[in-house]
Amino acid sequence: MKVAIITGGSKGIGFGIAEALLKDGYKVAITSRNISNANEAAAKLVAHGDILAIEADVKNYQSQKEAVDLVVEKWGQVDVLIANAGVGSFASIEDISLSAWQDTIDTNLTGVFYSIKASLDAIKKAKGYIFTISSLAGTNFFAGGAAYNASKFGLTGFTQAIMLDLRKHGIKVSTIMPGSVATHFNDHEPDQEKDSWKIQPEDLGKLVVDLLNMPARTLPSKIEIRPTTPA
Repeated sequence: MKVAIITGGSKGIGFGIAEALLKDGYKVAITSRNISNANEAAAKLVAHGDILAIEADVKNYQSQKEAVDLVVEKWGQVDVLIANAGVGSFASIEDISLSAWQDTIDTNLTGVFYSIKASLDAIKKAKGYIFTISSLAGTNFFAGGAAYNASKFGLTGFTQAIMLDLRKHGIKVSTIMPGSVATHFNDHEPDQEKDSWKIQPEDLGKLVVDLLNMPARTLPSKIEIRPTTPA
């Protein structure tokens, strides 16, 4: 038996990864700040396997700890953490608000720290795998990206550092850095035809499963993924 927790798992990338892991035999817990969104996603995913919906906010450490405790109480272990929850806020330094900056950093960077810190004891016991979902914006800066670039550059560096910290415990750590993905990110409404050129959530699900099935001796620690043919 293998158990995974996915933050922000009710839609988009998180949902795509949850579906892939369930099909691969994992028991999966998805978290969301909105329990109705988590329950709705779980109702769609339950046909593929054991799924648990949890209300949790990555910006609150205690919330993350309680989510991990629920999973351990139900299934006894945590083998994989997908730190996926994220937000986008795009504006010039002249225009970005203090609250938008804080929300972006707290969710995309500090939230990942909280999620990993809360699950670390369980992951150590399992000699498990931690994934963070960064972005190509974690190495490529652009105008209007001050907050988002800062959060994702920070996340990329953070993940690579903890990879070095944790490998002595037999824990694998990878950061996945997607380009354009067909999701609801930043209030986008996915369109099957218009977004057909983009990375699909199920593509990232397949990538995670493939990485989990890599030989134990080999660790792809930073993976950039982009559309083959951009629009």
